[in-house]
Amino acid sequence: MRLTTYTWLVVVIGVACAAIGWLGVAGWLAVVVVVASVAAHVAGNAIGTRLRDAADRNPRRFGSRPQVTVIPAPAGPSRLERRTSLGSLVPISVTIGACCGGVAGAVALRALAASSLAGAMLGGVSSAVIGGLAGFLGASFVEIVRTSVREAIDAERQAAAPGAAHSDRRP
Repeated sequence: MRLTTYTWLVVVIGVACAAIGWLGVAGWLAVVVVVASVAAHVAGNAIGTRLRDAADRNPRRFGSRPQVTVIPAPAGPSRLERRTSLGSLVPISVTIGACCGGVAGAVALRALAASSLAGAMLGGVSSAVIGGLAGFLGASFVEIVRTSVREAIDAERQAAAPGAAHSDRRP
């Protein structure tokens, strides 16, 4: 390595030590994460540009064109495309999640952290909000997956029997 490289290395180490003293270890780690993210972004752009420029764009090299399969469009919008309620599962799941989260948070704070009653109550409310959010996310995911599977099964049944009527009933 050249002397200039060593000089820059000493400067970077000196700045890093000063930054640790000024920002603390957590601040320095935050700076490292930001610098690493920028470096990864720049490296990704450079690699992507190099790959794009090196790509073979001669269509005669690949022979014939690929076969295109035409998939007919559905007759109407699916249930997921319409604005509908998620059903009664969501409020029940939110309530259960909020109750479980609130109780678990308050008990954990009171027993494990030896916090005051007011601190445990505030922590319980915070935990209830997080538990309610978790219940909402879980119930929404289950409802959307259930609707998607039901519509996929209905579409397969319609493809197997073209004369059959579309069933939009809920199981």
